[in-house]
Amino acid sequence: MFQHPDEDTKMQAICCKEPGGPEKLYLGRVPKPKPKDGEVLIKISATALNRADLLQRKGLYSAPPGASEILGLEAAGVVTGFGPGLKGNFNLGDKVMALLSGGGYAQYVAVPEELLMPVPSHLTLYEAAAIPEAWLTAYQLLHFIARVKEGESVLIHAGASGVGTAAIQLARLFHAVPLVTAGSPDKLKVAEKLGAAAGFNYKDGDFSEKILQFTQGRGVDIILDCIGGSYWEKNVHSLAIDGRWVLYGVMGGKAVDGNLLGKLLFKRGHILSSLLRSRSLQYKAELVGSFIEQALPHFQPTDLSVSLRPIIDTTFNIEDIAEAHRYMEANKNTGKIIIKISET
Repeated sequence: MFQHPDEDTKMQAICCKEPGGPEKLYLGRVPKPKPKDGEVLIKISATALNRADLLQRKGLYSAPPGASEILGLEAAGVVTGFGPGLKGNFNLGDKVMALLSGGGYAQYVAVPEELLMPVPSHLTLYEAAAIPEAWLTAYQLLHFIARVKEGESVLIHAGASGVGTAAIQLARLFHAVPLVTAGSPDKLKVAEKLGAAAGFNYKDGDFSEKILQFTQGRGVDIILDCIGGSYWEKNVHSLAIDGRWVLYGVMGGKAVDGNLLGKLLFKRGHILSSLLRSRSLQYKAELVGSFIEQALPHFQPTDLSVSLRPIIDTTFNIEDIAEAHRYMEANKNTGKIIIKISET
C-alpha cells in the first residue's frame, strides 16, 4: 500500500513519463490536488482498471483537455475536503465512489460534486471501486443511447468484462433479454449466472448463426459492441430489422472492408456510437443522477425484484500496477480488476 508522505502538498501516484508497456509505470510524487469551485477532495481507497488505462499508457488515448494525466477513471474513498460553491450533498468522512476523467491511480483526487455517488451500505470501498466507470458506461449505452425497451433482446460482446457483467444485470433491470459473447466456457458460465439468456463462444464457429437460431431468425434488437472492425459482418448478420448497433470500442480494429453500408441499409439498421470520458460535465451529471435514481437502490440488500452487484475478478496492490496491466492485457479477467491504494 501507499505510505503517506509527510508533506501535505504532495501525494504518491502512479506515473508514466513516456508511452510504452506496463514497465513504464512507476510510483512517483506529484502535487496533491486542491479542490476547485464545486469540487470535493477524496482520499482514495481503491480504483479499478479499464481498457482506456492501457490505451493511455501506450500513448493511444489522451486525457481530455483539463483532465489529470494520471491514469484511473474511477475511484472509491472518503471525503476529506471541499472547494467553494458546493451544494452540501456530502460531509467529511462520507464514503463515496466517483466517475473520473483521470487521476484514480493516486492517493487523492478532486472530483466535481455532481459525479459522486454514495457507497451502498453493505459494500466495501474496494467493492464500490468496481462500479463507477463500468456501470455508468453500461447504463449510458442501454438507457441513454440505445434506449432499451422491455422485452427487447440485447447482444453484449465481451460479456464477462466489467462493462459486460454490468450490462447483463442492467438489461435484466430494464426487463430486456441479454445475450452475450465471450471467449471461454468459464466466462460464459459467469454471464449466464448473472442472467444472460444465452452465451456464445466467439472462438467456436460463427456466433451470428447461433444468435439467429436462438432468436428464431429474427436477430437482436440491440448490439453493445466494444470490438468493432473484426465483428462487423457478424454484427450486421445478427441485427434485427430496425435494430440498433451501439459501438463503444474498437478492440478488434477500426477498419471495415466490404459491403457494410449495403447490408446495414437492408436491415434498416441504426449505427450509434458513444464514449463517456470526453462527455461534458452536464451530461455526466445527468447520467450519474439517473443512475442514482434508477439503478443504485438495487445494489442494496432489499426486496426489489432485481438486485445488482459488481463482479470482481481479482485485486492487486498499487505497487503491483504493472502486473495488473499485464493481467488485463492477457484477457484473464472476468469482471473488474481492483487496485488497492490505501487501507479502508
